[in-house]
Amino acid sequence: MAIYLTKESKVLVQGMTGSEGMKHTRRMLAAGTNVVGGVNPRKAGRTVDFDDRAVPVFGTVAEGVRATGADVTVVFVPPAFAKAAVVEAADAGIGLAVVITEGIPVHDSVAFTTYARERGTRVVGPNCPGLITPGQSNAGIIPADITKPGRIGLVSKSGTLTYQLMYELRDIGFSTCVGIGGDPVVGTTHIDCLAAFQDDPDTELIVLIGEIGGDAEERAAAYVREHVTKPVVGYIAGFTAPEGKTMGHAGAIVSGSSGTAQAKKSALEAAGVSVGSTPTETAKLVLARLEARPGEQRQ
Repeated sequence: MAIYLTKESKVLVQGMTGSEGMKHTRRMLAAGTNVVGGVNPRKAGRTVDFDDRAVPVFGTVAEGVRATGADVTVVFVPPAFAKAAVVEAADAGIGLAVVITEGIPVHDSVAFTTYARERGTRVVGPNCPGLITPGQSNAGIIPADITKPGRIGLVSKSGTLTYQLMYELRDIGFSTCVGIGGDPVVGTTHIDCLAAFQDDPDTELIVLIGEIGGDAEERAAAYVREHVTKPVVGYIAGFTAPEGKTMGHAGAIVSGSSGTAQAKKSALEAAGVSVGSTPTETAKLVLARLEARPGEQRQ
């Protein structure tokens, strides 16, 4: 019941000894995440106590991998150091790098997502809340106590909307929730997650959350039409955004009909996706689709 992250995942935290890294490492451990180490060249050899768990600090990602077998890293380093952190993780053979850091220059994001992809490392983010497989593992800053394990897969550009849909659908629960981030360049796309959820036998329905700007949702709609047989429910943030004004953390800009919430909604609906006008309506659409009789085709 998971994509990308399971209870078997062994997690390193780059930037664990900083204030944000410490806070969220404690929360990840409380959620059951197998955090096996932190990385800080200036504090190598020390351990950090988190309640009843002592976590070692390594000088490099490669040292952490050799000592622990880590296969996931969560990156909490400042923007200027994010590119080097991801490159280091890819060189060490880490399979999944979750980049929480926001404010990373776009040219750095292009460089490290390309570098990681060429070396077989999946990047989630940057500027994202991470991902959670409820009841198994939590890599990032998503609250672990607002939902439970279940049969919905969720992929979202927005962290806040990720949390809201998780809470609204808490009685059903989720297989995995992936916050891919809203920056112009991200390492994992809606399409990547759609493909993974389609292949996951325990995900029965997929929720896709998008935002104004760009064409990621239109491309996702085309993918759904051709490749996804499971029901998909969507929501697009930004219906009230004024034309021609840059909006929000994504730097999304709407020009004419390009990138508008309505254009994205229309594309998704043409592919058979049910699209809500509010998060609450979206949750109600999910409930309706799950209650529909087995074998029902998307209309």
